[in-house]
Amino acid sequence: MRYVSTRGGMVPQSFCQILLEGLAPDGGLVVPEAYPRLGEAELAGLRGRPYPELAFEIIRRFADDIPSEDLKRLVEHTYSKEIFRSDEITPVKTLEPGLHLLRLSNGPTLAFKDVAMQLLGNLFEYVLEREGTQINILGATSGDTGSAAEYAMRGKRGIRVFMLSPYGKMSPFQTAQMYSLLDPNIFNLAIRGVFDDCQDVVKQVNADAAFKARYRIGAVNSINWARVVAQVVYYFKGYFAVTRDNSEEVSFAVPTGNFGNIFAGYIARMMGLPIRRLILATNENDVLDEFFRTGRYRVRRSAEVIHTSSPSMDISKASNFERFIHDVVGRDAVVTAGLWRAVERQGGFDLAGTAYWRAVEGCGFISGSSTHADRLATIRRVYHDYHVMIDTHTADGLKVGLEYREPGVPLICLETALPAKFADTIREALGRDPEIPPGYEDLERRPQRYELLDPDSEAVKRFIVSHIAG
Repeated sequence: MRYVSTRGGMVPQSFCQILLEGLAPDGGLVVPEAYPRLGEAELAGLRGRPYPELAFEIIRRFADDIPSEDLKRLVEHTYSKEIFRSDEITPVKTLEPGLHLLRLSNGPTLAFKDVAMQLLGNLFEYVLEREGTQINILGATSGDTGSAAEYAMRGKRGIRVFMLSPYGKMSPFQTAQMYSLLDPNIFNLAIRGVFDDCQDVVKQVNADAAFKARYRIGAVNSINWARVVAQVVYYFKGYFAVTRDNSEEVSFAVPTGNFGNIFAGYIARMMGLPIRRLILATNENDVLDEFFRTGRYRVRRSAEVIHTSSPSMDISKASNFERFIHDVVGRDAVVTAGLWRAVERQGGFDLAGTAYWRAVEGCGFISGSSTHADRLATIRRVYHDYHVMIDTHTADGLKVGLEYREPGVPLICLETALPAKFADTIREALGRDPEIPPGYEDLERRPQRYELLDPDSEAVKRFIVSHIAG
């Protein structure tokens, strides 16, 4: 398996060569030259496998330069009951016949990001030890990515983490998860602005090729290909859990802001998993919903980004979206690069009425959006009807998923976090506090450490250099 850039300016590389990188050298994102396709017999052979075996079988097709025995050991070490509090890793909860929750929040930070990030931490450590080198991870988070990355990388040999987050824009629980980590290899940078400001700084630092090379800057955001690959696995797990044989189709409802979680479902579909629909749910920051309804991709300015009760989706520039559009335009790197120049110069592009839009319509996506009132109503409905408490992002996904539910087609809604992370909204919806898992009761009272900075790439670079030297 070889990897290239969406913008065409990178010589093909192996999985381990692109593992530690963020953006490709030409500013694009790395993608495989082709997606592996599973035949009927291969798909049948995956049914009923324990999660570590399923993960190994999926991931090895993308990481074929890691010896099988090493990859199997890394996967088995990652996906254990000790880390994910369940042998199932991502268990399915049936709410009623044909309606299911794929529970992805059993990891150490109580969010779906752990499923990929825990593996990424082990892969990073493996490759760095093999190469005898170190890496400085630079990332941006709107809520859950940061804590998942930091918990996965804390104490890892040869790794420092510099994580940017929008100051005052995350829930108190999310903030405490990150800022209370005092490990010497973890650095939290609170940025005056919104998530897109943080993401822009990360891209600007990565665009400085000399700085990136000298200080070995790597990425764990959803632009990191290994994260996407790890997320593909739970689509297979969910599908096998709710079907009897591989002739059945299912639909997935996925709340998303950066397009990584649902893009993993698109890859699973491209690999041959019988997915009928990928139902994309946004909150009030509906950039992706607008695109899939109209063909217009219109990035919002920072001042237009709304701070909502599902803050991890308060995003107006969807990082992984470029990978999807690269497929839509027939993997034409010149066209892809031109569209992203239009994003930078004009704030977006419009594919409506083009041949490319017909390609979009054939990819199985359908979309909708959700508001704060919708979240409250959905949380109340699920708690009343099924005695299950869900978080705000999962509520967005379930609300939109139910709007597109089809008779006879199982609907799997992806849980993205535990409600404990969003206690204020749970109290508003249900008049009671969410349950706090053991070990997290005093989280918001713990001492916090962070550095407050303006959204200035030069200031961030100075901070990185001073703390590497220190």
